[in-house]
Amino acid sequence: MARSRFRWAWWLLAYLSLGLGLIGIVVPGLPTVPFVLLAAFAAARGSQRLHRWLLAHRQFGPVIRDWETQGAVSRRAKWLATIMMSACAVIMFLTAPKTWMAATGTAIMAVVAAWLWRRPEPH
Repeated sequence: MARSRFRWAWWLLAYLSLGLGLIGIVVPGLPTVPFVLLAAFAAARGSQRLHRWLLAHRQFGPVIRDWETQGAVSRRAKWLATIMMSACAVIMFLTAPKTWMAATGTAIMAVVAAWLWRRPEPH
């Protein structure tokens, strides 16, 4: 009952997350994979059609299946994420009005990178 009552909210979260993930493909610093994973999570609760589409997608499907079945992230994805976070850190230090602002963002990205590298790789 509760799941169906909030189905619209899950549906909305799924589509908003997917939209942000798609924007993240072209906007540096905006992550794609976390938003696509959130979209899959929400779609599983609010839109089976979207969830099936995401799982069947050529690019998103393998990432989502690895995460859903094993909590795993590929080594390639880890490297890409680390490189992008490093590039963003450099840009922040070059453009932030205060050093502490860039340092805060970089520290957060370092924590995310450490967590990411501790995730298993798919087998």
